[in-house]
Order: sequence, then C-alpha cells, then structure tokens
Amino acid sequence: MGQAALKSGLTPEEYLAFERASQEKHEFAGGEIFAMSGGTRAHSLLGVNVTGELRSALLERPCEVHGSDMRVKIAATGSYFYPDASVVCTEGRLDDGSGDTLVNPTVIVEVLSESSEAYDRGEKFAQYRSVPSISDYVLVSQTVARLEHYRRQADGTWLLTILGPGSELVLASLDVRVAVDRVYLKVPLPEPKPAN
Repeated sequence: MGQAALKSGLTPEEYLAFERASQEKHEFAGGEIFAMSGGTRAHSLLGVNVTGELRSALLERPCEVHGSDMRVKIAATGSYFYPDASVVCTEGRLDDGSGDTLVNPTVIVEVLSESSEAYDRGEKFAQYRSVPSISDYVLVSQTVARLEHYRRQADGTWLLTILGPGSELVLASLDVRVAVDRVYLKVPLPEPKPAN
C-alpha cells in the first residue's frame, strides 16, 4: 500500500459505510482504511488494455470482466481491495446484496506501481491466495513490457511464469490467451537504462 492509514480500528461494516459515502476509493486491511492514490498514464492504459483484451476474449462466454471500480472481498481476512481487473466466470457472488463487492473472482490483475509493488507481491497476494475461486494472479509492470502470471496448481501451490514481448498470457482457467504486446499497446514505457 505504501501510504499511511486514514482511519484505524474499524470493522468491515464501518469501512463499507465509510466507503459507500465517499467520493474517492479506499482499500481496507487489518482494520485500517487506505486511500487509493491517483494513477499514471501508463497505469491507466495498462488497466484499460488488460480489461479490454479480457472482455474481447470472453465476450461470447458467460463471464464478467470488471475494471478497477469493482471491489473484491477477502472473506478470510475481512479485507477489501480494488484490483485493476477481475474476471468471474461462474455466477458472480456479491457480498451483502449491495452489488458493489465481488467475493468469488477467478482472475485478478494488478498493475504495479512504485508505491504498491511490494504490497501487491507480498501481503496482498497472500490474501488473494486465501480466496478459493482465484486461479490466476497477474502482475503487470509499468517499467518494462513484462507480465508475471501466478497460476494455482491442483496441489494448492502457485506456479510463476514471466512473460515478455512476443509472448502470450495463457489463462487456462478461462481458456483464454492474451498477447503481451496487446497489453502494452500505446503504453509509454521508460527508456531502458544502459548496461554498465
């Protein structure tokens, strides 16, 4: 997360009441509310590209592709996150009837940023792993054309595949392939640093 908590010692119910009355988005973990920081141009384009590619691939299937406005509840910890993209292909189950919190996504995508990268790789991924429906967790770099795809194996372990230009992200759980080059289409990446 990288930023200081706005409020501490809250219950999930108090968080949801706060969040639903707020004009901004906030995540909730460990009883603390954290403001979501604004994104960069690259972050925005990557999120839209991933969501668009998944939507196109799943258009004729009984799946829902959500962008960063759909909140995901981690039942095991009581945390709430806003992934950059999520997919649900079974009947989407929503928490508490409000229609704004998904509890059973199949795929989660997070676009990495400098302030949240360590959290997305560590504690947030640990919490996502506790959701039985999640089969794939994809991290999207903003600094190089690289996807990190974590896939849940039958024995509960996770297999990491790192993908670069010319590769395809294979989401076997959805029977979908997404070209890495399409995810990075029109995305301004920083110039590579020269090797010493």
